[in-house]
Amino acid sequence: MSRVEQFESIRRDARDDGLSIRALASRHKVHRRTVRQALADPTPPARKVPDRVAPVLGEHVATVRAWLVADKEVPRKQRHTARRVWQRLVEEEGVRVAESSVRALVAELRREIGTKAGEVAIAQTHPPAEEAEVDFGEFKAMVGGVWLKLWMFVLRLSHSGKAVHIAYANQAQESFLDGHVQAFERLGGVPTGMIRYDNLTSAVVRVALGRERLENQRFVAMRSHYGYDSFFCLPGIDGAHEKGGVEGEIGRFRRRHLVPMPTFATLADLNEHMARADAKDDYRYITGRAETVKTAAARELPGLRALPVAGPFDASAVLSCRVDAKARVCVRQSYYSVPARYAGRRLQVRLGAATITAIAEGKVVAEHTRSLHKYSEDLTLDHYLEVLTRKPGALPGATALVQARAAGTFTQTHQRFWDGARTADGDRAGTRALVGVLLLHRTLPTAAVQAGMHAAVTMGRYDPDLVAVEARRHHHPGAGGEPLEVPGTVPADARPAPSLAGYDDLLGVGA
Repeated sequence: MSRVEQFESIRRDARDDGLSIRALASRHKVHRRTVRQALADPTPPARKVPDRVAPVLGEHVATVRAWLVADKEVPRKQRHTARRVWQRLVEEEGVRVAESSVRALVAELRREIGTKAGEVAIAQTHPPAEEAEVDFGEFKAMVGGVWLKLWMFVLRLSHSGKAVHIAYANQAQESFLDGHVQAFERLGGVPTGMIRYDNLTSAVVRVALGRERLENQRFVAMRSHYGYDSFFCLPGIDGAHEKGGVEGEIGRFRRRHLVPMPTFATLADLNEHMARADAKDDYRYITGRAETVKTAAARELPGLRALPVAGPFDASAVLSCRVDAKARVCVRQSYYSVPARYAGRRLQVRLGAATITAIAEGKVVAEHTRSLHKYSEDLTLDHYLEVLTRKPGALPGATALVQARAAGTFTQTHQRFWDGARTADGDRAGTRALVGVLLLHRTLPTAAVQAGMHAAVTMGRYDPDLVAVEARRHHHPGAGGEPLEVPGTVPADARPAPSLAGYDDLLGVGA
C-alpha cells in the first residue's frame, strides 16, 4: 500500500468510525505523528533525504575543486575529464574509490564553479518567409547496380517546415550552390531574411573569432545574386542547436523515405523519387502543430522574395583542361571525350553538379552527364569518326563503340549494315562505309538514317551516298519525286537567233 492510500484509509476511519488519534495509530500500526499528518493533509509530505557523508572522497573534495578551477586557464582539449580525475586520485593520492563516485563529484563541482552550466534552449518564433536552414546529410543508395555513399542537400523554411531534398554524388561547392538554385526554383522564391549554415568549406574558407568568417567568393556571389543574408552557427556540437530544424529534418527524411535503402538506375531517377517524397511530406503534421506543412507553406510561400529577373545563378565551376592523346579531358579523376580535332589543346570546361560541358572558341563542343565514379570513361563515338575514317581497324575494339551499344545509340540496324558492308567490300572498306553512315547522324534525324540503312541493306548496296539519298527521301517525302515541267509560254519560232555581232566590240577590235 502506498503512503497516499494509507493516508486515505486513516482519514476514512477517522470520518466513519470517529476513532481517536491513538486508536487510529494502533489500527494502522503507525506513529501518532503520521496520523496527525494524514488528518491535516491527504498528500503525504516529501521524505527528507539525509545528508550523507562521503568518507572516502570527503577529504579530497578541495583537491578536485582546485584541479577543475585551474582548468579554466588551459586549452579546452587539455582539461580534466572525470576519468582523468579518478586516475589522478588513485595514482597520486592513493584513494581507493569507484570511478562512478568520482564522476558524480566532478559533475557536482562543475555546476558549482560554473564550468559546465546547464544549457537552456530559448523557444523561437520564425515569421513567415524570413528564415531558412541549410545542411548536407549522408546516406547510401544503389545507383546503376553499385552501392554509393551520397549526400543529401536540404533547405528547410523555418516557419512552415517545408523542405527541399536533393541527392548529389558529393558535397563539393558546385553541388552546394546548385542545391540552392534548385531549391529556390522549386519554392518559387527566396527567404527575405537570412539562411542559417554550419561551417561547410563550400561557404567558409576560414573560421575566425566568434561569428566572423572568411567566406568563399563563389558563395558570396550566389548570395548576392539572390539577395539574402547568411548566419553561421558556432563550430562543432555547440552550434548544432542553432539550426536544429534542418538537423532533425535530415534524420526524419532519411528514416521515412530512404529506408530500406533505395535502388535506382540513375541519380536523376533517385532525385525524382525524393521530389515525390517532398510533395508527400506536404501533408504531414509537425509535432506540436495543429496544421499541415502544406497549410503553413501556403501562408509562407507568397511572401518569399521573387526570383531574380536575370535568371538562375550559374553554379558551375570553370576549369581549364588539356585534351589528352585519346581526345579526353580529365575532370575530378574521371575522363570525358571531346571531338578528336582538339587533341593536345586546352579547353574551357564548365563543371556542374550533374553535367560536364567542354567549350572551344565560345561554342559547346561536348556535353556529358557527370560520372558518379572515379577513373571512369564517358566516350562518345561521334567524337572519333574522323580518326576512324583513317584508322577503320580501330573501330571493332573501340571503347566508344562498346558504350554506344550499351546506350542504344549503336543499334542492330547499324550492325546489320556493317556486317553486310564488310561481307560485300571487305573489313576496311566496309568499316569506312559504316563511318560514312555514322557521319550522317550529324545532319539528319536518327529515324531517317535508320530508314536509309534499312533500304540499303534491302537492296544489298552498302554505299553511304545511297543511304544519304534514301534518308533524305524519308525525311522529306515527295521532294524531288517527280520531274519539274518547264511551261512552254514562248513559241520556238518566236525566239531570236543567236548572234555574235557584239563580240568584236567586247574585245575592243573596232576601237
